[in-house]
Amino acid sequence: MRSITILLLLVLTFLSSQAQTNQPNILVFYIDDLRAELGCYGSETAITPNIDKLASEGVMFNKAYTQQAICAPSRMSTLTGLRPETLGIYSIFTPLRKIHKEVVTLPQLFKQNGYKTISTGKVYHHFVDDKDSWTELVKRPSNIYLKPESLAVLSNKGAKGPAYEDADVADDGYKDGIVANDAIRMLHQYKDDKFLMFVGFMKPHLPFNAPKTYWDMHDKSKFEIPSKKKPKDMYNLALSKWGELKGYHGIPDEDPLNNELTRTLIHGYHACVSYMDAQVGKVMQTLEELDLRKNTMIVFMSDHGYKIGEYGAWCKHSNVEIDVRVPLIISRETNDKNRVSGEVSNALVENVDIFSTLTEICGLESPKSDGKSLVPVLHNPDIKWDEVATSVYARGKNIMGCTATDGNWRYTEWRDSNTHEILGTELYEHKNSLLSFENLSGKEGYKDVEERMKTVLESQFPRDAKPFPQNDMPRN
Repeated sequence: MRSITILLLLVLTFLSSQAQTNQPNILVFYIDDLRAELGCYGSETAITPNIDKLASEGVMFNKAYTQQAICAPSRMSTLTGLRPETLGIYSIFTPLRKIHKEVVTLPQLFKQNGYKTISTGKVYHHFVDDKDSWTELVKRPSNIYLKPESLAVLSNKGAKGPAYEDADVADDGYKDGIVANDAIRMLHQYKDDKFLMFVGFMKPHLPFNAPKTYWDMHDKSKFEIPSKKKPKDMYNLALSKWGELKGYHGIPDEDPLNNELTRTLIHGYHACVSYMDAQVGKVMQTLEELDLRKNTMIVFMSDHGYKIGEYGAWCKHSNVEIDVRVPLIISRETNDKNRVSGEVSNALVENVDIFSTLTEICGLESPKSDGKSLVPVLHNPDIKWDEVATSVYARGKNIMGCTATDGNWRYTEWRDSNTHEILGTELYEHKNSLLSFENLSGKEGYKDVEERMKTVLESQFPRDAKPFPQNDMPRN
């Protein structure tokens, strides 16, 4: 009996050792303010060859959603596997660790299990948040302005720089080129270790500063001005005042912006996307050169979507489809026999699912998560999956917007944050477009759809639930 017990222990030890040996590296490209405006997603204006190549090597998710269309809460959600309404943080002002000391984060879990954990660029919204969970927390570059006219603006005390710039400089003249260089340096430094590396590229976030090379890739005259019409009967607080853009020098208070400035900003957004794409290419090339690609899983994702003039609005800060839908590409390591390449999945997935997905792939025991591992979808992209994806957006302390999509319809309830009393409802059709120009809630002919979507949303946000946790709400 004793010999059998010893034999079993030896087998378990061997299997555990093999599992540890087979654990892949993880490289996450975490992009700021990137909507699904990429060549691989069908954009006719984006120039993104490196991201397109990555999509051809993995599974591209066509219906991926963030949990809140703003930086800090969305990133905390990804890095904890917990939704904003679980964490109770809905604004950009409060770091995770100020409120939640005990929550186990993705880098913390991987570090505890023998991985080197590296953060470059923007990963958490707050740079030093969760700092003890990183083996290496690489200094994040600040906004860079180089042209004399921009520097003249900045010379005035307290002034914010222009919303865009196109200096004729090398890639590392601006932020994302520096982040790419840091990521490449980290790959060389940790090439012999198991690693979890987040590369947080900051473009296309404002300001739209990118080397002139990337502006010149695009013909400004080819950009169409999107409709500035707001959806008919839209809830009055559904869209934000887009003060984020208005804070930059040279942006007038007028609403909507004139066509010339709109086209320039659209040009700048696209230039920044192409600039970021080139940096992705450099990091991927280094993976190949170091012979790391064969054992490295790649995740390419955005923290939330973005508006570039649609509805006459800008930036994110809402529950509309174009703000909560995100690009997501996952590419398994090349020596994985289960690897699926060049596939598109229409499964409804969420950024909160990334935590469970990575822990399962690496064989780690995961803490309780609000997400769901996407491993089955990576094996079979056409598998029947979730019925709904949900997001939230708070308007101050008293109003919470709860939204749900089934992939074709989006239903939103604006509620009293404490009582869950419904203050307004919205129903939009998105079968063929990210945009919708009429709120169909309460309209004849759509009652069955609305009732079904209401049931789906309220299964995730019960009307008899406790008040929404309020560890940090928006200030306005």
